[in-house]
Amino acid sequence: MARPRVFVTQPIAESALARLRAVADVEVNPDSSRVLDKANLIEGVKRCDILLSLLHDTVDDDVLAANPNLKAVSSMNITQDRIDLAAATRRGIPVTNIPAIVTDATADIAFGLLLAVARNIPYGDKLFRAGTYPGSQSNHLAGAAVTGKTLGLVGFGRIGQAVGRRSRGFDMKIVYTDLNRLPPDQEQKLGASYRSFDEVLREADFVSLHPQLSPATRHLMSTRQFALMKPTAFVINTSRGPVIDEAALVQALKDRKIAGAGLDVYEHEPQVSKELVAMPNVVLTPHLGSAVLELREGMAHVVVDNTIALIEGRKVVSCLNPQVLPEAQRP
Repeated sequence: MARPRVFVTQPIAESALARLRAVADVEVNPDSSRVLDKANLIEGVKRCDILLSLLHDTVDDDVLAANPNLKAVSSMNITQDRIDLAAATRRGIPVTNIPAIVTDATADIAFGLLLAVARNIPYGDKLFRAGTYPGSQSNHLAGAAVTGKTLGLVGFGRIGQAVGRRSRGFDMKIVYTDLNRLPPDQEQKLGASYRSFDEVLREADFVSLHPQLSPATRHLMSTRQFALMKPTAFVINTSRGPVIDEAALVQALKDRKIAGAGLDVYEHEPQVSKELVAMPNVVLTPHLGSAVLELREGMAHVVVDNTIALIEGRKVVSCLNPQVLPEAQRP
């Protein structure tokens, strides 16, 4: 019997690939510096039985239709971002995913962005490398204080709470908003106080966004919301790009409605507004939320666990549309 063929859209941990090569013929796109374009993704799908995709890969109906014999999509997604799950289900293609294991890494990036934009760290680095040294007590790069300020968390699930825990080391006051308010004992344990969404925006010195992306949260932050924030406040986004109306953010920054932004995700990712790129009070990172070597290796092994389970007919770790799997393989 021919070995199954797996196409991997970007290099993943070699330890995980070695396990996969033991049971399948594996083709890996070797370029880790850019997202595979649609034409080449389709060509890869045509040559495989199982597609191993990453979060940034757009697996739409065109991609799924490129190979009528495609058996599965083994994804490094936690949710179905960029995957047409309805089309996959309609075609009987299981889409496996990974559990929510990126909490601490994403919280680290969120707080790193907060510190970086408040204290002008990237801008100072850029100027110093270019030969500018304003002096150790110059106001040229003076930024905003973090210690003792108010952190507003929009979405208070796993990651929002983890960011809140980090902020306690800076003696920050924590206010949060969420669809589901926590019981008083949990609020007390986390040192957090509940507010309405608008109250968080008015009160916070740093607004950190952690909602799940849905039709209700798309453009959650737009013109009205930025106008509610303090002109000295900053917005941080490590959730999903479309949570922010990027054009409205650019205008709010131009009009000095807010002081700055720290962004790891973008509305039209991987594209980002050229105006944001040019602003020294905006810190931009290319979706580094889970970019920790040990974590990425662990994520790769979960994806390979799922892929090998699909090949061997065993129970998968997790699946976004388990109804298309035989009963014995459902998680």
